[in-house]
Amino acid sequence: MKHAPQDVLVSPLLTEKLTAMRESANKVGFVVRGNANRIEIKRAVELALKVRVERVHVMNVPGKMKRLGRFAGKRPDWKKAIVTLKEGEKLEMYEGA
Repeated sequence: MKHAPQDVLVSPLLTEKLTAMRESANKVGFVVRGNANRIEIKRAVELALKVRVERVHVMNVPGKMKRLGRFAGKRPDWKKAIVTLKEGEKLEMYEGA
């Protein structure tokens, strides 16, 4: 099932580890829809952000169990994508941060 590019990317991931990866290896991270595949993610990043993508790594992150007193619950599972940009490509949305 095809998705519109704006529906595939949920939000950017901004962590210390991904910041180091962005500076050293030209990689950026995104939270993506749970049913999106690599091809859809690559097209969405290229269309939405106007950059060329070299490679996409995708991983499913299981939600954590959380407790509040005697009540237990579970945070939802989510999917993240680590996108490697081609040489010379930069994202302006990260340059000011």
